[in-house]
Amino acid sequence: MAPGRAIDRYRAGLRALADPIDYLLERSGLPGPRGNLELAQAAAEEGDEAFFQRLAALTPASAPTGSAREFLPVCGVLGLGRLAAEGRDDLLADLRRFASDPRWRLREAVAMGLQRVGDAGMSRLLDEMERWSGGSFLEQRAVAAALCEPRLLRREEDVRRVLAILDRITGSLVSAPDRRDPAFRVLRQGLAYCWSVAVAAAPAIGMPVMERWLASGDPDVRWLMRENLKKARLRRGAPEWVTAWRARIGG
Repeated sequence: MAPGRAIDRYRAGLRALADPIDYLLERSGLPGPRGNLELAQAAAEEGDEAFFQRLAALTPASAPTGSAREFLPVCGVLGLGRLAAEGRDDLLADLRRFASDPRWRLREAVAMGLQRVGDAGMSRLLDEMERWSGGSFLEQRAVAAALCEPRLLRREEDVRRVLAILDRITGSLVSAPDRRDPAFRVLRQGLAYCWSVAVAAAPAIGMPVMERWLASGDPDVRWLMRENLKKARLRRGAPEWVTAWRARIGG
């Protein structure tokens, strides 16, 4: 079944229930390799703020990683993203707080929720992400993951702003005082694909910005840049450039 049809079916099922918690748990896909994102998106469409806050408030102790109950705060965070996209600026602070949650699925939900904000107005999202980009490693990872989504990068002016944000975040890796911090590794892993998305959206604009970091002697930056050069989206957009840089820095 196509994702859109699945979401519509789930929305109808949710609307028929006074309290959909059991419905969400039974169809969450967890424990398992993939949560039911179509159901999570449906829940985000059907709930209200009180419901979303109730779900999002579930702690790692009561909704641990990998359990079916983890799915509930994922739905809550996505729902807060929907409301933020509809103009609730005050809820952006909640999303920023959840960007540092120890559960990776919640952090992914933050990025997806922010992308809803970008769908509604990319300039508004960029303004907010510029503020977040000076935050913690996990907040920066949310910024990069939210912005580096191809559907959001259709205007050159937006790509320029995204590249400037990525440039700032990458610079924070170089000046990091403790590279053993697990959050540092999470951010590094995110940047290992985000640059390729932004540069592929506008190669002529992005390649000169990325070249600064391709020439870096910093070992972590060199690693993540090599990883970006492996991405098919970048090879399709600038094959000769990618080949030349891979020959120069390896990978």
